[in-house]
Amino acid sequence: MDKIKFTPSALTSTRGALHMLQVIMCVLTFIVSSIWSQPNHTYWVYCMVIWALCPLLTLFITVIEMLLIHKLILYMCMDWDDFTTGMAMMSSLTTFSCAVIYGNFYARRRLIWGWGVTILAVISSLLYCIETFRDKRDATRSATYVAALPGFLKILEAFVSCIIFVSLIGYVGKPALQWCIVAYAIPFPIIPIIIITNIMTKLKKCLPFSIDKLVIIFLVISVLLYASAAILWPIYSFRDNPKPKDCPGNSCIWSIQFIVTFMTYVNLLLFILDLVFTCLGICGFKRS
Repeated sequence: MDKIKFTPSALTSTRGALHMLQVIMCVLTFIVSSIWSQPNHTYWVYCMVIWALCPLLTLFITVIEMLLIHKLILYMCMDWDDFTTGMAMMSSLTTFSCAVIYGNFYARRRLIWGWGVTILAVISSLLYCIETFRDKRDATRSATYVAALPGFLKILEAFVSCIIFVSLIGYVGKPALQWCIVAYAIPFPIIPIIIITNIMTKLKKCLPFSIDKLVIIFLVISVLLYASAAILWPIYSFRDNPKPKDCPGNSCIWSIQFIVTFMTYVNLLLFILDLVFTCLGICGFKRS
């Protein structure tokens, strides 16, 4: 078993340099956005949280690799390559969504700060996409779960759920829409538990039951919950509520409710695909 020691190559390599650029760009984006203060809108808060968490996660991974602790982690419990590739994929999705959200809601012709933050956000997302592409192209890196199809579907499901949560609006006093929120909330905390359990390979082997059978039950329940939300949310959001003629993207409740509707159908499709692939056993938790 390898001993913990300092390895400067983790910083001087292409991968290390890419990590440092990611940290710098996300921190810079966070600072510029915080200077150009915005109201506590959920989209703005979501972007700020992502630009804070992604560099922290990248810095954590860099320190672990710099001290060769990842070799101890690999020996003890988990596939480090699979974990880091999965985190790069997740960071790519979330930072890309921030770039799109900020550009749509806060970039205006006369507000140079909004455009500046949007450009920085696009560069941050591009850096994470480059890392994801490099990792997926590297045949020497393993992809046992998170970086393979089953784990990637779970990441997509969690990501779409986050977009739904930050977009929820207009549900006060409407029991049907409040049920939809419950339907969105029930599967969400279980997804990271499934991901962590499958990443921790030795923990998974020690379980007295089959996690795969529980995943199938979870997916069936999730499909039923999202199917009910896919029916109820558009009915009770848009019934007697036509789209206003003047409906700007940053303040129109109708447009935000449409985002929730669209993402509900996207996540329903993801859960159905996940259920089908899991039942058929065609994923195999290995990269093809």
